[in-house]
Amino acid sequence: MMITYESLRQNEEIRTLIARADDSLRVLGYTEHSFSHVCRVADTAGYILETLGYSEHDVELVRIAAYLHDIGNLVNRVEHSQSGAVMAFVLLSKLGMDMEDIATVTTAIGNHHEGTGVPVNAIAAALILGDKADVRRSRVRQDEGTMPDIHDRVNYSVTAS
Repeated sequence: MMITYESLRQNEEIRTLIARADDSLRVLGYTEHSFSHVCRVADTAGYILETLGYSEHDVELVRIAAYLHDIGNLVNRVEHSQSGAVMAFVLLSKLGMDMEDIATVTTAIGNHHEGTGVPVNAIAAALILGDKADVRRSRVRQDEGTMPDIHDRVNYSVTAS
């Protein structure tokens, strides 16, 4: 079976991980990281590489990386990019993805978070840009008067995106 962005979107195990990771962030009052977020990031990152003339294969890989990029929040918000990369490695290996592609996807996931991430290749760079470009007021889970971090302040300031 060919591993594609669309096939991963239909995979119930992966859907469970994304949903439970977002549930953990909801309890913490942290910015929304649901299917809406990961799909928007996938669309944006794919658009970036497509517009720049990258191959269909690279566009598919960045969409896969974007869809999986926040699963590490299931473990903990701290260092979620590294735990997410390890989780993606295991999942994609189990699904039979080519190791070269797994390496590219896990590198991008492991490097997507500000402070620790570095755009070490085009896939990682597009993922970082797609992730940071998803700015929407609807991502804020805090009351208007209790915005605890920069993510909520930025998201709450947006009235149209």
